[in-house]
Parts: sequence; structure tokens; C-alpha cells
Amino acid sequence: MTVPSWPVELSEGPVRLRPLRRRDAAAWRAVRAANAAWLRPWEATSPDASGPPPTFAQMVRGFSREARAGRMLPFVIELDGRLVGQITVSGVAWGSLRSAHVGYWIDQRVAGRGTVPLALALVADHCFRVLRLHRLEVNIRPENAASLRVAAKLGLRDEGLRERYLHIDGAWRDHRTFAVTAEEVPEGMLARYRASRRPQQP
Repeated sequence: MTVPSWPVELSEGPVRLRPLRRRDAAAWRAVRAANAAWLRPWEATSPDASGPPPTFAQMVRGFSREARAGRMLPFVIELDGRLVGQITVSGVAWGSLRSAHVGYWIDQRVAGRGTVPLALALVADHCFRVLRLHRLEVNIRPENAASLRVAAKLGLRDEGLRERYLHIDGAWRDHRTFAVTAEEVPEGMLARYRASRRPQQP
């Protein structure tokens, strides 16, 4: 199998997805610091973490290595040219499965503007149409109302509860799994999202 090339950039209107770069360090740290409390309840932690976390440069190198190997797609989310979050396709499985899962975070100051649904639609179309993946899933804590709205806006299929699925904020947490396959969006996820936002005719 030929692994699709990286880097990749995707865009629609004011939203642009691109690889994380070493020169993003100051902007990335500033956004993360401003949103530490907002993000803590939803972000993965390690149950056996020991030693210091990787440096920013190490994180960028690791992301790039995994992306070039075809195992992940780590995008920065830009809104009007400003770094406001990340969306990452991880756990890419090829062969007969052709599946992956998607995670994301967004600056609280721009949450609720449709940035994440648009970013997820862009990612889904790239995964289905360019990479030829078959299935994507998003795992969301039942308490995360904002992310549940993202799944609803995109019409993702609710596959039910996974008990104690991921280690989040220091404990094993339940998650609801939402998924979509390529056959469910023949028109494309971006087209589906655009259609859902059009005013309904009386």
C-alpha cells in the first residue's frame, strides 16, 4: 500500500487546517494556557504517567513522523489566520478495516461558532475521498454537551455507551461513540453540513 503524502492543508471559508509547526510554539502555548480549565475535563491522561511530558518540539516531531507513516493526521485549526485549536485523526488502520478515530479541542473564546463541525467535515471528506478510509468515529464523554452538539450537527450515528473507555482527567471515563461510514455521506460531509445550515423553506 502507498501511504498518502503529508503534509496536507484543508480549508473552507475562514477555517484552515494545517500541520503543527515548531514556530507555532508561542501561539500554541498561549491558547493552551488560556484554556487549561476549559479543556481539563475532556482531555486524555495517562494512568501510569511518569517523567516530564514531551517538549513542544518533540511533540511536533512525533506528529510529523506518525503522519508521514500514515498512522495519523495531526491538524492545527486556524480561524481567520489565528491558531484556535487542533483536530487529529488517530489510530488509522488500513487493510480490511480502513478506520480511524477523531479528536479535537477548541479555544473557548471561539467555541459555538461552527468551527469544529466545519473542521470535522473537512477531515471526514479528506479521509473518505482521498485516503479511502471507510469509517470514522468520535468518542465523547456524555457530560460534554458542546461535543454532543457537534455530533448532532453533522448527523453522526450514535453507537452507544462505552463504559470506562478512556482515561480522562485522572480517571477511567465513560464515552458515547459516534460514527460515520463513507456510504452514509455519498454527497460528502461538508455538503451535508452546509445543507443543514441552510434556512428551511416555508
